[in-house]
Amino acid sequence: MNALLWLLDARLEIAGSHVLWREIVGNVFGLASALLGMRRLVWAWPVGMFGNALLFTVFLGGAFATPQAVDLYGQAGRQVFFFAVSVYGWWRWSRNRRLGTSPDAGAVVPRWASARERVGLVAAAVIGTALAYPVLKALGSWGPLPDAWILVGSLLATYGMARGWVEFWLIWIAVDAVGVPLLLQGRFYPSAAMYGVYGFFCAWGFVSWLRTSLALRRRTDQAPTSYVEVTA
Repeated sequence: MNALLWLLDARLEIAGSHVLWREIVGNVFGLASALLGMRRLVWAWPVGMFGNALLFTVFLGGAFATPQAVDLYGQAGRQVFFFAVSVYGWWRWSRNRRLGTSPDAGAVVPRWASARERVGLVAAAVIGTALAYPVLKALGSWGPLPDAWILVGSLLATYGMARGWVEFWLIWIAVDAVGVPLLLQGRFYPSAAMYGVYGFFCAWGFVSWLRTSLALRRRTDQAPTSYVEVTA
């Protein structure tokens, strides 16, 4: 209990501004989840869920004691949706591991989304952002339009990761490009810094998954019956 209270209240000063340790710890868990995801390990999901729980408290500055006292409802809401989508991702990757659907040690087989799936992603991005913007604006979210895209784009990227689509890394890069300036303006400095790190990391992850998908495709071309991908 003492450790939990410390995590909720502890802060440090950076460049004259107070920063919560839970913001730092939550983002570290987020980065760890991304690293595990790049390696296609099931542990990516529960690790990320712990970070989501911490960051949820950070972005509701009006409800929890934070130095910023700024509510980013899109950022807070996406932690809730992250948690829900991560349950699906955890289940899907765990099932893949049990069934041995991948010809290597990964829990998912990286692949490009189909043309139909890409159209669905674009449609969901446009419609989702258009719907989220007025809701976040009415709630009083700070920076509702970029906050809406960050919310919707993050959900699409997380779902794409669960499905094994290589494009999910590109969606994350687009989210980071919008998130860094928004978080800097809101003085969420650790989160802004982590978004910047995520951007470079996502480029690395994209190249890694792309190479893996090409390697697995060559392998399956040589032995087409070596595995069966589960698409449900």
